[in-house]
Amino acid sequence: MAETILLVDDEQRIIDLASMYIEQEGYRVVSALDGLSALKVIQEAPPALVVLDIMLPHLDGLEVCRRVRAQSDVPIIMLTARSEDIDKIVGLELGADDYLTKPFNPRELVARIKAILRRTEKRGSEASSGPLSSNRLLSLGNLVIDPQARTVKVDGRSVELRMKEFDLLCLLVENRGVVFSREKLLDVVWGYSFAGETRTVDVHIAHLRHKLKGMTASIETVWGVGYKLVSE
Repeated sequence: MAETILLVDDEQRIIDLASMYIEQEGYRVVSALDGLSALKVIQEAPPALVVLDIMLPHLDGLEVCRRVRAQSDVPIIMLTARSEDIDKIVGLELGADDYLTKPFNPRELVARIKAILRRTEKRGSEASSGPLSSNRLLSLGNLVIDPQARTVKVDGRSVELRMKEFDLLCLLVENRGVVFSREKLLDVVWGYSFAGETRTVDVHIAHLRHKLKGMTASIETVWGVGYKLVSE
């Protein structure tokens, strides 16, 4: 059965155009023209992924994202008509997985959708039968990660991480001391090249640093290059 993509935008022409490209890749598309309708669709028939415009009537996309994240891990790609970083950063902080700035290339949207769903599928298969299904814990100082249960503890305290935050942390811990460029992190964790837009990585690193306060290891910035995790 084809995976369902929910398109949420108040411009029907954008929905029609994006739907054409997405359906050509074998996905099923449903749509909503406002935030309240989008929430109803998500609650009644959860999609595989949501493409969510920020500027919506009745309930804007940021509030929709906030409410969805309170009860669901469904992947979300935010659409913003503004070029300012603030919309992108706020969307990512609320738990969006990715963003695109309008006007966007429909082929690029399809590429992002496919990459995110590949990561989601890979995570599910690893949890059931892949290498992460072992009982091997990742530990570094007072940081303990259970890849199978996807749980993180710092000095015995449970830390709630979003999907990409968890994947990013595991990569850094498994390769402690190795410097990763932002582009490499996008390729490995997100599964695609972000065409020079590396703000996503910076936001997720900032989230990790905040949530992992008290961790004896640290995520260091290597100026002009990227990030690495080091043990104190």
